[in-house]
Amino acid sequence: MAVKKVSPPLPGKYTVLAFYGPAGTGKSMRSQMVASKKKIDMIIDDGLVISRGRILAGKSAKTEPNMVRAIRRAMFHFEDHREEVRRCIARFPGARVMVLATSKGMSDDICAILGLPEPSEYIHIEQVASDDEIEKALYERKQNKRHVIPVAQTQIQKNYTGRLVGRLKNLFSSREETEKTIVRPPFSYYGALKIEPEVVEQIAEYVAKSTPQVISAKEPRVKQEHDRLVIVLSLTVKTGALNFKELTRQTALRVRVAVEQLTGMEVARVDVTIAEVTFDD
Repeated sequence: MAVKKVSPPLPGKYTVLAFYGPAGTGKSMRSQMVASKKKIDMIIDDGLVISRGRILAGKSAKTEPNMVRAIRRAMFHFEDHREEVRRCIARFPGARVMVLATSKGMSDDICAILGLPEPSEYIHIEQVASDDEIEKALYERKQNKRHVIPVAQTQIQKNYTGRLVGRLKNLFSSREETEKTIVRPPFSYYGALKIEPEVVEQIAEYVAKSTPQVISAKEPRVKQEHDRLVIVLSLTVKTGALNFKELTRQTALRVRVAVEQLTGMEVARVDVTIAEVTFDD
């Protein structure tokens, strides 16, 4: 269930560079090197704003418990997260910003979502890494589930939910910005993910029908308010142990929990009405 998000342009004149390539090919590993060569002031990577090895704002997508929420986090679909990052970038008008993404399209989308201009330059991972280096990076990602976050370990260990498995540091420099942290998230994800409204409707209908005293759920509808879902259900029920108020409350709660757990999307509310009642002999 993807809606194109565009934020108002940030004040200031920003120069944006996109560093892109498939997931797991070593972009985060080489991001600081590219940033140094291109005189980049801040890096946007996987939900974080990073400058000189320090996290300025945001939350890493690698802290999320499931794939759907991680992708939405990396794309700044959560309003509070997006606005935090926009406020941070706005403090540095005229900055040179590098956006890490899996494709040109993803980098353009991130810029639109954050209110940044489109990238004026695109650099593919193959321009800065050999085929052998990319192959080794992919092996580490797929076989060992290891990811690199281009900040010092002390910057992420307080709020990271996965496993910290090591760090990399330039032995000839003591500057914190040269350090990178190796992590093992709860999962791995590749590419983009789109959830159609029909999928959410089917989940809602199935869960509602499995609720005691609910006979059927008619014409479930899903709409979007800001960044959250509103689900509308009309039920046919039978009389029983639960009164109608408690029955609609339980049905709404079950549907909300199921949709959020299965899709990673936030549900603002579930509107349940009883359209028809049958009497249980």
